Amino acid sequence: MALAVAVGMGAGAGSIVFRWCLQAFTRLFSGHDDYAADPGGAHPHLPWLGPYFVLLAPVLGGLLYGPLVQRFAKEARGHGVPEVMLAVARRGGRISPKVAVVKTLASALTIGSGGSVGREGPIVQIGSALGSTLGRLARVTEHRMKLLVACGAAAGIAATFNAPLAGVFFAMELILMTFSAEAFGATVLASVTAAVIGRAAFGDTAFLTLPALHVEHLDQYALFALLGVLAGGTGVVFLRGLYLVEDLCDRAWRGPEWLRPAAGGLVLGLVLLAVPEMYGVGYPALEKATEGRYALGFLLLLLVAKMLATSLTIGIGGSGGVFAPSLFLGAMLGAAFGTTAHVLLPGTAGTAGSYALVGMGAVFAGASRAPITAVVILFELTGQYSIILPMMLAIVLATATSRLLSTDTVYTLKLRRRGVDLDGPAPGARLGDQRLTQVMDPLPAPLRTHDLLTEAAERLRHHPQGALPVLDATGAYAGVLTARGAAEALAEEPPAEPRRVEDLLEHPPPVTVDQTLASALRTLVAASDGGVPVLDAPAGQPVGWLTHRAALRALHSAVPTPA
Repeated sequence: MALAVAVGMGAGAGSIVFRWCLQAFTRLFSGHDDYAADPGGAHPHLPWLGPYFVLLAPVLGGLLYGPLVQRFAKEARGHGVPEVMLAVARRGGRISPKVAVVKTLASALTIGSGGSVGREGPIVQIGSALGSTLGRLARVTEHRMKLLVACGAAAGIAATFNAPLAGVFFAMELILMTFSAEAFGATVLASVTAAVIGRAAFGDTAFLTLPALHVEHLDQYALFALLGVLAGGTGVVFLRGLYLVEDLCDRAWRGPEWLRPAAGGLVLGLVLLAVPEMYGVGYPALEKATEGRYALGFLLLLLVAKMLATSLTIGIGGSGGVFAPSLFLGAMLGAAFGTTAHVLLPGTAGTAGSYALVGMGAVFAGASRAPITAVVILFELTGQYSIILPMMLAIVLATATSRLLSTDTVYTLKLRRRGVDLDGPAPGARLGDQRLTQVMDPLPAPLRTHDLLTEAAERLRHHPQGALPVLDATGAYAGVLTARGAAEALAEEPPAEPRRVEDLLEHPPPVTVDQTLASALRTLVAASDGGVPVLDAPAGQPVGWLTHRAALRALHSAVPTPA
């Protein structure tokens, strides 16, 4: 608890330093607090250049942060969250302390000089590096180290966006990728501590000013559902385009890496000259879209331009997050959708701003596949309970659509391109390559759905696995009956009629013979002590049984005997 509070204090202070650097560099390179609020204007100190100063700003910024990142912390390049996920999943939560310093300066320089990226990636990496450093100094266990890294991520989000709940769920859903009472308690402490510090420095206001959401007709829920599907597709297009542009930048650049951001800054400057609303994070343009102040054609232009500008910024080696660009894309998509719906269904559609708000969360969910975080952060941004139903509907459909179209998210795809699969075995791991046909035990004699529970309980009592497969009257696989489930049912008041096996069926996630042991471990860990059936992939019939003992036996056989 004390370490979590300390991490929250450090991340809160780090967010203040980062925001100060960001504001200072933005004023230095653009002469404005936020150039996107006055797009197309001249630099106050360079009026003779007019709006053309945006051609030079990304180049000068790249000349500063390019050598900094290349020399001191290459992991500070990009959007940051994948590196934190990798550190937790593969490196025991160890992150170099210099990442916090380099990421602060590099991201502030990138955004301040016009890079079209967000603040969440940098602050997550900064907070996580602080948590890892504190854990190393306190000599905590690896489990606690990972927890402190998650605390840093939660605290960074909470302080920067004044969203303590969103920080907690971001850390558990994306960084730890698990939910537990211990993790929730620790991340809440860190998040609340950082949020208090952030509110003392920045005030108790949301970082966005958004209009009220009104659902005027029940028919609008069908429109919100359609928007969710479109948003899921948009999120996938965004993540694919992001790495496509990065590949193109890799092929086009043959010079030294430290010079790449400056050279690519010339191309980014052309985009900023054509669409100056892309300068920096772009919150002013986002707010105008939610207020319905843009025409349909301009909304679509901003949608495409944001994808290109963000992809270019990351592709040339810039440092910044993709959360804010996801919100921006969602706002443009939602506002365009709402404008179109209002023209086609003027008496039903309602205001375009409502769809812009829902689109923000839905596109982020489609890109990141973090639906809980998406719902919570939009609720915290608006403070409106009326947003919950349409937001949940659109976000769930966006997440499902994204899962159908892509196996990866905007965060995991970066790691997979490096050959890292967070769901698979770590490189060099001894356990995991075996096929389940090499590991599984023989299939025990199955029960039938019409068997009496008392008879099935007697068989379970004499069976070492504590669970048995169940077939229906046609011989098809129906589920599993566990000894625990049977015992709990028999301990209840006797029913009027004898209970049968079909009344207590459980359905563990399917495990098939074509899987490796590593890919089946998550299902096995979450299963009952009796294990899970292994199904034949084409027919879906049980052909074997995977137990915890069988997995340990495979591990033992993979470890060489000392000479």
